[in-house]
Amino acid sequence: MHGEIFHGDPSLKPLEPGRLLLVDAGAETVNNYCSDNTRTMPISGKFTQKQRDIYSIVEACHDLVIEKARPDMKWMDMHLDVCRLMTDRLKDLGLMKGNTDDAVAAGAHAMFLQHGLGHMMGMDVHDMEGLGQIYVGFDDEVRPSTQFGTNCLRCGRRLQPGFVMTDEPGIYFIPALIDKWKAEKMHTDFLNYDAIEKYRDFGGIRLEDDILITPTGCRVLGADIIPYHPDDVEAFMS
Repeated sequence: MHGEIFHGDPSLKPLEPGRLLLVDAGAETVNNYCSDNTRTMPISGKFTQKQRDIYSIVEACHDLVIEKARPDMKWMDMHLDVCRLMTDRLKDLGLMKGNTDDAVAAGAHAMFLQHGLGHMMGMDVHDMEGLGQIYVGFDDEVRPSTQFGTNCLRCGRRLQPGFVMTDEPGIYFIPALIDKWKAEKMHTDFLNYDAIEKYRDFGGIRLEDDILITPTGCRVLGADIIPYHPDDVEAFMS
């Protein structure tokens, strides 16, 4: 599917060399434990330089979660840490500009990341928020955001040992959103629309793994990790 369409209907169109394929898939064991994994791969088997540049940002954000997630950390703070890293790296590519903290506080990063960092998982469920997001992912200390993009974060509360979370940052270029924000002159202090226009047919990239919060940090679930570093993806596809 086109990566800028988060959960679109399957398409009958043939895969085209030069494009990206994003696959978001779930599985359940006989013991009712669920998984949720996403990988994005170049249809031709090799990333273009532009694709690798964006992919590397998503990869870095994905790995930041594995490095930093730990008990007593607010998942909202983890989400915002990822947004700041993403903004810094997008500034390096010339797609964003200005002060990083100010850009994230204003929500300018949501041009590229329109959803939350990840959601909780449990037995026999894809995500726990079906029980009522406000009762599962949030509490009296951490309430949902109303800001575009961050309002789609389905969990913000402090992490506890035993929590299972999805780690799923992404970067998406949505033509309709680009046109809307550009026409409304949204976040012009932080977004380089001329540069963004060059990516409007890019699609999107997301990487997703499931992490278990341990007493001292976190670990990725599964005996083997599906390849996701760009060189490993190309080697696997070859």
